Amino acid sequence: MTKPAQRPLLFLDVDGTLLPTGGAQMPSTLEQWGQWQHPSNPQLAKLVPAHGPRLLAMSCDLMWATAWMHDANEVIAPLLGLPELPELPVAGLPDAPEEDEAGVLHWKTRTLVETAAGRPFVWVDDEISDLDRAWVEAQHQGQALLHRVDSAIGLTVTDLAALDEWLQDVSGAS
Repeated sequence: MTKPAQRPLLFLDVDGTLLPTGGAQMPSTLEQWGQWQHPSNPQLAKLVPAHGPRLLAMSCDLMWATAWMHDANEVIAPLLGLPELPELPVAGLPDAPEEDEAGVLHWKTRTLVETAAGRPFVWVDDEISDLDRAWVEAQHQGQALLHRVDSAIGLTVTDLAALDEWLQDVSGAS
């Protein structure tokens, strides 16, 4: 008897992806990050509530892949209409570096491939590079789509359509 195929994972970033950062002064200290990840952050008005139902309708399992970690369930999920219970799972990411280094693998890449464990996945983020794509292609046994979003405008309807199309193709191929 064969094991049923698992649905693809969709790893979802927050800053620059669901929460556009265009024009915003991004935090640089832990104290500022604490204020940024608080429900009173005025930037949260930039979230698009219609994205929540659209993401839930996709043929995948959603998982946070963000420095917000579990705060994404408390702050972001309710604003998008994502389920509060059960909470969306959170990828166990390493601590984000204080500064991004050019020309190195993104700090999330290895962990997301390990978390997927050969399962098809989509990673939606504003910091994906060609280096990340090449590394995932070489290291991941399943299908993967690394979809980069423009951080100034965040996730768009066009991005969602591309994700949905890829997920349908992968689900149909299983």
